[in-house]
Amino acid sequence: MSAPAESPHPAASARIPPKLGGAAASGAAAPAGPGPAPHQQNGPAQSQMQVPSGYGLHPQNYIAPSGHYPQGPGKMTSLPLDSQCGDYYSGLYTVPTQNVVTPNTASQQPGAQHMYGRAPPAPHIVGSAPGSFQGAASSTSHLHTSASQLYSPFVNHYSSPAMYSANSSVASQGFPSTCGHYAMSTVSNAAYPSVSYPSLPAGDPYGQQMFTSQNAPTVRPVRDNSFSGHSTAISHPSPLPPPPSHQYHQQQSLSGCSTLSWSASGLSSTQDNLIRNHTGSLATANSNPTNTVADSLSCPVMQNVKPLKSSPVVSTVLPGASRRTPPAADRPAEPLASVTQPSELLQQKGVDSSSTTSSASPMPNSYDALEGGSYPDMLSSSASSPAPDPAPEPDPAPAPSAPQPSKMAKPFGYGYPTLQPGYQNATAPLNSGVPPSSPGYSGFQPYAQYPGMNQLSSSLGGLSLQSSPQPESLRPVDLTQERNILPTTPVWAPVPNLNVDLKKLNCSPDSFRCTLTNIPQTQALLNKAKLPLGLLLHPFRDLTQLPVITSNTIVRCRSCRTYINPFVSFIDQRRWKCNLCYRVNDVPEEFMYNPLTRSYGEPHKRPEVQNSTVEFIASSDYMLRPPQPAVYLFVLDVSHNAVEAGYLTILCQSLLENLDKLPGDSRTRIGFMTFDSTIHFYNLQEGLSQPQMLIVSDIDDVFLPTPDSLLVNLYESKELIKDLLNALPSMFTNTRETHSALGPALQAAFKLMSPTGGRVSVFQTQLPSLGAGLLQSREDPNQRSSTKVVQHLGPATDFYKKLALDCSGQQTAVDLFLLSSQYSDLASLACVSKYSAGCIYYYPSFHYTHNPSQAEKLQKDLKRYLTRKIGFEAVMRIRCTKGLSMHTFHGNFFVRSTDLLSLANINPDAGFAVQLSIEENLTDTSLVCFQTALLYTSSKGERRIRVHTLCLPVVSSLADVYAGVDVQAAICLLANMAVDRSISSSLSDARDALVNAVVDSLSAYGSTVSNLQHSALVAPNSLKLFPLYVLALLKQKAFRTGTSTRLDDRVYAMCQIKCQPLVHLMKMIHPNLYRIDRLTDEGAIHVNDRVVPQPPLQKLSAEKLTREGAFLMDCGSVFYIWIGKSCDNNFIEDVLGYPNFASIPQKMTYLPELDTLSSERARSFITWLRDNRPLSPVLHVVKDESPAKTEFFQHLIEDRTEAAFSYYEFLLHIQQQICK
Repeated sequence: MSAPAESPHPAASARIPPKLGGAAASGAAAPAGPGPAPHQQNGPAQSQMQVPSGYGLHPQNYIAPSGHYPQGPGKMTSLPLDSQCGDYYSGLYTVPTQNVVTPNTASQQPGAQHMYGRAPPAPHIVGSAPGSFQGAASSTSHLHTSASQLYSPFVNHYSSPAMYSANSSVASQGFPSTCGHYAMSTVSNAAYPSVSYPSLPAGDPYGQQMFTSQNAPTVRPVRDNSFSGHSTAISHPSPLPPPPSHQYHQQQSLSGCSTLSWSASGLSSTQDNLIRNHTGSLATANSNPTNTVADSLSCPVMQNVKPLKSSPVVSTVLPGASRRTPPAADRPAEPLASVTQPSELLQQKGVDSSSTTSSASPMPNSYDALEGGSYPDMLSSSASSPAPDPAPEPDPAPAPSAPQPSKMAKPFGYGYPTLQPGYQNATAPLNSGVPPSSPGYSGFQPYAQYPGMNQLSSSLGGLSLQSSPQPESLRPVDLTQERNILPTTPVWAPVPNLNVDLKKLNCSPDSFRCTLTNIPQTQALLNKAKLPLGLLLHPFRDLTQLPVITSNTIVRCRSCRTYINPFVSFIDQRRWKCNLCYRVNDVPEEFMYNPLTRSYGEPHKRPEVQNSTVEFIASSDYMLRPPQPAVYLFVLDVSHNAVEAGYLTILCQSLLENLDKLPGDSRTRIGFMTFDSTIHFYNLQEGLSQPQMLIVSDIDDVFLPTPDSLLVNLYESKELIKDLLNALPSMFTNTRETHSALGPALQAAFKLMSPTGGRVSVFQTQLPSLGAGLLQSREDPNQRSSTKVVQHLGPATDFYKKLALDCSGQQTAVDLFLLSSQYSDLASLACVSKYSAGCIYYYPSFHYTHNPSQAEKLQKDLKRYLTRKIGFEAVMRIRCTKGLSMHTFHGNFFVRSTDLLSLANINPDAGFAVQLSIEENLTDTSLVCFQTALLYTSSKGERRIRVHTLCLPVVSSLADVYAGVDVQAAICLLANMAVDRSISSSLSDARDALVNAVVDSLSAYGSTVSNLQHSALVAPNSLKLFPLYVLALLKQKAFRTGTSTRLDDRVYAMCQIKCQPLVHLMKMIHPNLYRIDRLTDEGAIHVNDRVVPQPPLQKLSAEKLTREGAFLMDCGSVFYIWIGKSCDNNFIEDVLGYPNFASIPQKMTYLPELDTLSSERARSFITWLRDNRPLSPVLHVVKDESPAKTEFFQHLIEDRTEAAFSYYEFLLHIQQQICK
């Protein structure tokens, strides 16, 4: 039985006004509309897959090259010839016995080499480049594999590897269908061309139907062949197409910054088809749209709305809402897809029961297929070579280009002929129509090496800092004797010891940093240095210049799926060598043309090879459904405690001011829920004269009263939304309801958001006290100053973690705003954001009038939060050079596989960290590279890939390792590791580990590198700040003891450490102190026609404070201005607006705008510090000898406190530990 779109849930009582309907029906009534669309998302893998016609076939003019080339990953073993799934790491790769499901830290099993290890990959789909095929994907012949047992540990987590029906009618979403196209929504006046995708079924609002293939021919079974010390490449001439139409222009980025964008289209060839990457450019659907799990999985399916008990639903006309006449014809409701609950995730050893959930377990395969995991090399080989011989004979001798261990690293391209045999004497056809790159161009010219690219290793071979005068970073520093160790200017990231060309091309340290800019050659060398090895990432940060590339083909390595980047090497015009796995790949025809220079045959000058940070506009190959719209749901606490705090006024006002600035397009949707002991939904469907409230009082069995009208189009219902926001602050003024049903409200939000995904913003003011997820107070105020044990740092229940994993599986992130005046168990509540890739905001002692600084902070944070960029349904993968591996991740996300992070939302303020290990000696290379790829849907409905690539040298001496330490990156990685240790073990263990990190590293340096006497505490110049930063970390709220610290404050500090980018985290750990009563224009910088003074940094010690001065301390989220008792009255009057020290109020939280030079300089400097911060800093003016100065003096980390060492005492303690 169908009901009108605006009708409430069948459980509605008779008290509902006629406006809402109220027809009684059973709990299993059919949803409104033409029927539920099958639930799809950029995630769940489909259990069947198809191969296009021509797979495994080769052109008649195919020529097998005779040269021998080194194999890709170097770990190949022979396979049965009828094997479809190769054992890529047979004998060397240990498949984990259980799947990684820990969202925050994914620890790799000891000995497991997983850098390129994957679950059974999808078959290599050849020729899937746009333009290669006009029809649908073909049906497949039955593909048999004898290697499925190699992946048996994954059988309950991944789809069946290679069993496909010969008569399947399932289509590949990566190929256009012949039934038409639809235009993907783009920005108005977008600077890039629109991209078309296969047509959608009628009536499906978000295109959640998968596409169906049309009568495709059958192909013969594909056979696979492993490499035996050599690789085979395609070689054949092909007619060149006419030159493409290109665009090159400036594009305005989503954040308002100017970005470079260029597009190329039209170039494709048979060769391009044959060398097409074998990533999951083919994403398929099961013939049963709702069955997204392999047959071997037990996957219960649950509908969006359960069979219901009788539960009252009350409709209320909102006070203060103005009436309007509805339009003549109501807009028909959009049907919502039903929710499919996938099977429970498998537990990982060492993970508690909270890891198990019914989130989307089949997600990994589909994401691997989209972003393109580290797939075996033999799959692409079989697609680009003739049928293998039955029994290839072993080579009598090693191939001349096979990598041999040596002390001197070989250049990229060593051992390769100048031109591959198939390319020799190849000339461009006369009718190519391609403009020549030079007047005498007559075909392919001998390729000139790009300076700094192919001869990197030769220029860096045998790199050793010891062969030249000792660098400044290795200058020994006696820490106990050198008093002024802190520089007066900001500490910048060290520049890797590369040649000039590579330094210019390398990734910005603001986006990508490594703790060691000189990578040790072996794990033994790293162990000897006693330093952490890891990466700090800020992948989605706001950029002023970002090359945006639109092209038919995104060029990637066929083996490890690395994106082409400035650090690959070109063997010749037609081949490039991957800088991560060293596989030789063919250059696609389209890539030969450079739209910037309008020349042909210069692939090394393309923007992808000239910029280490680029963003690609992705094609339909990178999606499993059309990009979702931007969907925002606000879940608001309206209990008595929340009303008293007064946050609703600030929130509603901020929303009204920024409603038009919410990121999105014409499809943007928005919804509101409020809760106390019951849950209130709001019908804002277009056509109503005023908002309607629907109250669900049964919190034990939450349901959606009108699923189709609770999330509405922002622009179609804007007036109703404004009416609701104007009415909300006064609606609950007289409430006496003190309970909070947060858990049931989140369950309802999950049901509402599941069909599309999006962002849920939750505002909570107290401890949840009703329904699922209720919590009890665990804090003992008497233990706040404990010097021994700090308990309850972990969650009290796994409810919020399980809910977060469910949300992550449905592409929904939950952001938590905790505005509390008392203990609210943030350790438990934070899990809902931590595991769903959300963010956490915390406002202790919040009150609208009693705490104006917090109210101002909330207002400014909301402005940034509501208007900043956002990416939806994202995944991120980090790749590294063969021999390196990743084993632990830090941040807010869910780990889908060993190196794939699921991010339901991504924002420009999110930071990540990852720990690395050296699994194989790096003796055959002088450079290593790291690449992170972030695939996401923009708020404008585009699928984009942001790629960062970092290149670092490899060194063989311990002194070189110490010379390249990035001390700030190292301390931030150690802070992340210490948070994990605090929760898994104890706070005291974490503190001991931090101290031991200093002791071990300085001890190793003193015993192996330093020539000074052992009685001195000596550190290299690169590590001189290491003890200071560790002491600062020990005195930070997250790790300090002996000082009264509220449990929620401590937990929030730990949450910030785990998700803050390095630049902001360092200010939390070690604040910056400036003297501001003597600001001058000397050394000032000019920013936006504004002169910004640059005062020198001061050490964090009271000895630097003078009673005659005024000092500004920048703690990241808090600014303190300390005014000395004898401060100059002229400064006080010119900057603070008061005649003298005595007249300054105790709780001053702002600087007035005064028309004086001192005021202008001070405000300009503070505004410059505040710019581009994820959290708006609160300003406190602190008078000398006032009670408020206690918090200020706690940040003077070089001074002694009752429970902690001074900096000098800490050095003596370190020295004592070393001498033991």
